[in-house]
Amino acid sequence: MEAPVIRVTPPGPRARAVVEGDSELLMQSFVRWYPLVIKRGFGSVVEDVDGNVYIDFNSGIAVLNVGHSHPRVVEAIKGQAGLFTHYSLTDFYYELAVDYARELLRITPVGDAKVFYTNSGAESIEGSMKIARGYFKGSRPYIIAFIGAFHGRTYGAMSLTASKPTHRRHFHPLVPGIIHVPYPYPYRCPFKTGSPEECGEATLAYIEDWILGRLVDPGEVSAIFFEPIQGEGGYIVPPDNFLPGLEKIARKHGILLVADEVQTGFGRSGKWFAVQHWSITPDLMALAKAIASGLPLGAIVGRKEVMSLPPGSHANTFGGNPIALAAAKATLEILKEGVVERVDKLGKEAIEYLEERLKETPIVGEVRGKGFMIGIELVKDGKSKEPARGELVKILNETFKKGVLAIGGGISTLRIAPPLTIEEELLFKGLDIIVETIKETPK
Repeated sequence: MEAPVIRVTPPGPRARAVVEGDSELLMQSFVRWYPLVIKRGFGSVVEDVDGNVYIDFNSGIAVLNVGHSHPRVVEAIKGQAGLFTHYSLTDFYYELAVDYARELLRITPVGDAKVFYTNSGAESIEGSMKIARGYFKGSRPYIIAFIGAFHGRTYGAMSLTASKPTHRRHFHPLVPGIIHVPYPYPYRCPFKTGSPEECGEATLAYIEDWILGRLVDPGEVSAIFFEPIQGEGGYIVPPDNFLPGLEKIARKHGILLVADEVQTGFGRSGKWFAVQHWSITPDLMALAKAIASGLPLGAIVGRKEVMSLPPGSHANTFGGNPIALAAAKATLEILKEGVVERVDKLGKEAIEYLEERLKETPIVGEVRGKGFMIGIELVKDGKSKEPARGELVKILNETFKKGVLAIGGGISTLRIAPPLTIEEELLFKGLDIIVETIKETPK
């Protein structure tokens, strides 16, 4: 399908009517970047209710890794719907749950592991918190998390989240025992160091010397939760020495390492899972988003020894829903057909292309990312690095009007996360529109 095609300046009349109804009837506890009202999607393009066609650089917020309505995923959903739609896996059994778990464990870098199915990323995080504390039978009540992280908005997940104050404001008291530490953000290193490696070393030293040396006994810390690449925080890629160093600290003190791969998983970063860029082995992994191409499914994958909660202590009604598992199985089969390797290659080319095109653009502070997790951080001034929040909003709305869908993240970062199956021509056409829009935006 040709894209972009703008037939009426968005939002068109039908879109405006839906937005008005949404405002009247739905709780407005979320933020929309622009008034896109989707009618349908095909692969890497989206059509709105007024007939406009867009290049999708959002993938339903990193969910549609194999694109919109992939025929094989649709067929799998239809096939399972004709058999049975639900029968509570936590009370009974079915083959598909075992079959998919076996396939999932073949690609996850945890080792000898087990799976627990959830309904979402936040639930995968909540379950991981219970598993970590339960493994130590309550003797290690503390958990370390990172500033800039987003782990979800349910109470436990929200207590770990620290990317925007609005996520936590008015909801205290939160889950106790959570200790937040800075994340090594090379472009804005909290320790004001020089190189990215120095930023990584300073962060590790802070955890070891100040948190575990002065604040809390490491024998009381059950887990360290981290995003290998911070997502909502602005696609922050840590220095190469950080995650291996964090793993060493965790192993030294017997602390569980919990990787939140909800956004980074299933090929998004150019590897099956982002921790594989640094060859680390987490004890637990929280998964969701792209696992089932838009159907509500998540999973916790953890070492068998750690996945030891006793019967009755953790369950759910809809986790491992058979229709979602059928979609997940089809999604995994598609990704195995060279998609992840292609993303690694194309992602590097896209980042280099953006760096070259934007290298002398005053409003651009940094281009960063891995695979199809690409961030363009916008600043008012290259020296002060003052965030260009207002400019980000303008750019996103302008690219929307030109037919490219992207959103923001972190302080003032434009996020690019297309379907992993996007056509190369559409990828670079969309990048060109973003580059042109950024260059047209005054400081």
